[in-house]
Amino acid sequence: MAQTLTQAGLTQLGALLHLVDPTLPIGGFNHSNGLETFVQQGKVNSRETLEEYVQTQLMQNWIYNDGAYLSLAFDAMINHDLDRLLALDQELAATKIARESREGSYKLGVRLLKIFIRYENHPLLSKFQQAIIEKRCQGYFPIVFAMVAQAMKLDKAESLYAFYYNAAVGTVTNGVKLVPLSQMDGQDILFALRNPIAQAVENSLNPDSQWLGAATIASDIRSMQHEQLYTRLYMS
Repeated sequence: MAQTLTQAGLTQLGALLHLVDPTLPIGGFNHSNGLETFVQQGKVNSRETLEEYVQTQLMQNWIYNDGAYLSLAFDAMINHDLDRLLALDQELAATKIARESREGSYKLGVRLLKIFIRYENHPLLSKFQQAIIEKRCQGYFPIVFAMVAQAMKLDKAESLYAFYYNAAVGTVTNGVKLVPLSQMDGQDILFALRNPIAQAVENSLNPDSQWLGAATIASDIRSMQHEQLYTRLYMS
């Protein structure tokens, strides 16, 4: 039997779609997080290699870094634990070795918070924004994303899925432009990612503290090399 969404459920769906809207003016489209270097070096040069790249980022990077910290920040919001949120923000900073990726993440987070805090009346959002102003934290994108999602009473698993999907779409879109590939190639990759994203969500709901910050060295190196590229389209 089909489930009928209530008006409240539809409103929450709208809030989730708004949160991951690629047209949000936060500048996410400006960042490739090292993918541009992979393409220039010929490591990513086809639909198959782009799909492999995104799958690797999802299952060996995002679930132990941005996704894991998003999950932990979501729980900290539920517990109204500002100190925990500040600590998670500082820990996440330590996982971002490349300067461009690190700066890109907190710039996205600060802009995201600036947009949603105007309509979400949650005390922790205001306190966290004040902590950013006082330089007690940076406001990294996954932390702010989790805070806004929980403030809007969104489901944790659905928020994680939306976060991963948004990251995957951004990566695929950049890859299609950089390689270049056809738009249909990009869509085929996204179809293939549905189940892996669901698995990533399951793995991220209760992160293993021993795996937090697990590195994908090749990605970190390319992100650092990106700073020295002679020509580039992206900021990271």
